[in-house]
Amino acid sequence: MSDENEKLKKNSRRKFLQDLGIIGVGSILGGSAILAGINYDNKKTKSQRIRVLTAENELLEIEKSDTTKVVKTKYENLTYLQKQGREGIVGRRWVMVVDLSKCRNARKCMAACQHAHHLRPEQHHINVLKMQESKETAPYYMAKTCQHCDNPPCVAVCPVDATFKRGDGIVLIDNERCIGCRFCIAACPYSARVFNWAEPLHAIEDEGLTYNVELNVPQRKGTISKCLFSADQLRVGKMPYCVSACPNGVYYFGDENEDAVTNGTTKETVRFKKLLEDNAGYVLMPELGTQPRVYYLPPKNKEFPFQDKDRPEAEEHLSHGNA
Repeated sequence: MSDENEKLKKNSRRKFLQDLGIIGVGSILGGSAILAGINYDNKKTKSQRIRVLTAENELLEIEKSDTTKVVKTKYENLTYLQKQGREGIVGRRWVMVVDLSKCRNARKCMAACQHAHHLRPEQHHINVLKMQESKETAPYYMAKTCQHCDNPPCVAVCPVDATFKRGDGIVLIDNERCIGCRFCIAACPYSARVFNWAEPLHAIEDEGLTYNVELNVPQRKGTISKCLFSADQLRVGKMPYCVSACPNGVYYFGDENEDAVTNGTTKETVRFKKLLEDNAGYVLMPELGTQPRVYYLPPKNKEFPFQDKDRPEAEEHLSHGNA
């Protein structure tokens, strides 16, 4: 092919790309939006409208001349909340301790969690299960939530970086990135995640709210939801919703770096490591190497002996081996 023909070919291609708006507009958007297409309005006015995909994965149709100001107010706020959610709280390493000897299946923790995160009645970030090791042992109640693993398999399998591990130990989900593939559900050995099959409970009321990744509200159909360790509460110096709501002192929560956890009911602060040592604390399925940040104290000397009449909702029989 001659040099002249090659030059004509390149010029022709360049003109084609310019007609599509790919050259020039892309640089104006500066990476915050990706050109998705273009159409021309009335030729007399030569109005050009293009579709752009913002960094927040929302498709917008705008005038080509407006590409330098792609509606920023909403996105700037959203981006800030997403960045804040991923950074976590510097210097903290949050842990939870669940005292099984104190749980009587009041389910106040579940109700508080559902209310805060706008969950449907059948959806649970935390669930209270009836446990029994064998026919010869007494049954007891166990609150089970996301274990916020230090080696989380859910994070490893997510193809779009929607679920992530923060520096302060919390595992969160960014539902603005979640594509609903449910790989994380399959990977989680603790069955700690739920899928939003239906429209969220407060879809109408929450319409227009800026998404808060630390609260996971508004919920969104087709995405994953899970326990967040009440990251939004921790952000303002408060205890998690479940911890504060429990009337029986089941939950301790605090900072491993300070070696201190506080009981949500009595407000007593104790040494984290000593609490585990003195009460034979353990984690669920340590053999998996997930390194959970939720610890359990065995149901010895139960303050509330198990009674089948307490609450029928806990009739799900599991053992530690498959909890």
